[in-house]
Amino acid sequence: MLLHLTASTILVIITVLFHGTGLALFARILRKELREERLHHIPSFSLRSMFFTLGLVLALFVLHGIEIWLYAFFYLIVGAIGDLETAVYFSTISYAGIGYDDRYIVPAWRLVAAIEGINGLLLLGWSTAFFVTMITRFSR
Repeated sequence: MLLHLTASTILVIITVLFHGTGLALFARILRKELREERLHHIPSFSLRSMFFTLGLVLALFVLHGIEIWLYAFFYLIVGAIGDLETAVYFSTISYAGIGYDDRYIVPAWRLVAAIEGINGLLLLGWSTAFFVTMITRFSR
């Protein structure tokens, strides 16, 4: 069990650092965009703002996708799941807290999947809070 907790802790640290770095980068880009819109008197609900919001949503999807794939590759490397498609599927449902069942993973590694679920929910919540904050700033 110590091995699984250690592996989970390392994965959580990596994903949290990666996620925080990604959100910091997005915030910097969004602040620059907000300055541009104010400087050029672009309305809050312009086509440009809509595309920028869409870009932010897609960027958040990519950020979460990379984190999901990190867990999927981990499951493959340790032999917890036998093939890439199943590993990505299982990682996605675990990360999102859907967790249909754990028949796809070797029982010894179920604890990592459970912690991935907690990690994913926290990171999804962090992204949601970030998104709401940024959209609120844009709409002022």
